[in-house]
Amino acid sequence: MPQRKHKNWLQAFLQFASYGEAHTKMYFWVGVSTIAGALRRRVWIDQKYFQWVANSYVILVAPPGIVSKSTTASVGMNLLKEIPGITFGPDVVTWQKLVEDMSKAKELVFWPEKEAYLPMSCITLSSSEFGTFLNPNDREMVDVLVSLWDGQPGAFNKSTKTSGNDSIENPWINIIACTTPAWIAGNFPEYMIGGGFTSRCIFVYADKKRQSIAYPADHVPPQFLQQREDLIHDLEIISTLVGEYRLSPEATSWGEQWYENHWKTKHDHLPPDQFGGYLARKQTHIHKLSMILSASQSDDLIIERPTLELAASMIDALEEDMPKVFDKIGRNAMTKALSDLCEIIAAYGAIPRKELYRRLSRQVTWHDFGQLLQSAAEAGFVRLVQDGSDVLVHPGLRS
Repeated sequence: MPQRKHKNWLQAFLQFASYGEAHTKMYFWVGVSTIAGALRRRVWIDQKYFQWVANSYVILVAPPGIVSKSTTASVGMNLLKEIPGITFGPDVVTWQKLVEDMSKAKELVFWPEKEAYLPMSCITLSSSEFGTFLNPNDREMVDVLVSLWDGQPGAFNKSTKTSGNDSIENPWINIIACTTPAWIAGNFPEYMIGGGFTSRCIFVYADKKRQSIAYPADHVPPQFLQQREDLIHDLEIISTLVGEYRLSPEATSWGEQWYENHWKTKHDHLPPDQFGGYLARKQTHIHKLSMILSASQSDDLIIERPTLELAASMIDALEEDMPKVFDKIGRNAMTKALSDLCEIIAAYGAIPRKELYRRLSRQVTWHDFGQLLQSAAEAGFVRLVQDGSDVLVHPGLRS
């Protein structure tokens, strides 16, 4: 096997992506999705009753205009498109088209350890607009995605009008998509939050730029293209890995202790009605990520304790912002307007009161806006500073 250029692909990818504006955690999860797309269903952790496979449903979430989510996702997906054998699905799909495309993606992968060929059908979906990819009210599409995330061995059978009964051996799907909190609030029924589909997703939230870069080309180093080639070189090596990942004894011991603590702990920061399903699947999220982190560093199919610990910490790091993804769902108009007001202040800083109202005028009247602004000031979300004939609205201590 050829030698890698980097000791840690994800670290090198973060350096490559650092000339953009998005938060580092967004680039990290784009990198995770990129490695997952390269690994496909060629690697797994066998638990006899089931298998963990290295796919992910990563959803980048940010208010409009904060970061270019689609550009952020494309930093990794454009690398993945250079790897031989990777199948991408279209941006806009029906469940019927998805099943047909996966059926066409069937391949046989040689597993040297067992001297056997493994059939599998693997596809990556990259969607710049989550809303064009998924209709949450399309229950059949949602059910298909729920089933495919688990990636269990065996045949997946689904009937379509054009090709009759499609049987997919060892199906596998990897998704990265972009959306806004407003789209989630407007399209996800409250009963779906915390259910089968959303609990399988990794929601990566950001409400501000990490840095402002007007002209990225002026900031990238002379070796930028070489960095890209080196990342593609290593990603192609990663794409050839095949076989069962095994946990070291130390990793197994740590994982057993984590599991016991997880079910004894009260997760007060994540309301159980919204996040009970996620908490039930958190162990799966951690082990999926642990395979990807291991592949980032080594060709050996061994997961060591530090890798498993790092996977758990990276999942933990998302939880503080997870409620922000769904906090507008089920709210009344005034509560939603207050949330939007705080988002605008957090994103843009000081803003004239009249300009702030113009941004919220479709939601509230001028009278209600005055009451809303006063309530936000009394709660410490904003500060009101007289500035000539107008009032400047500043972020407060609690914004």
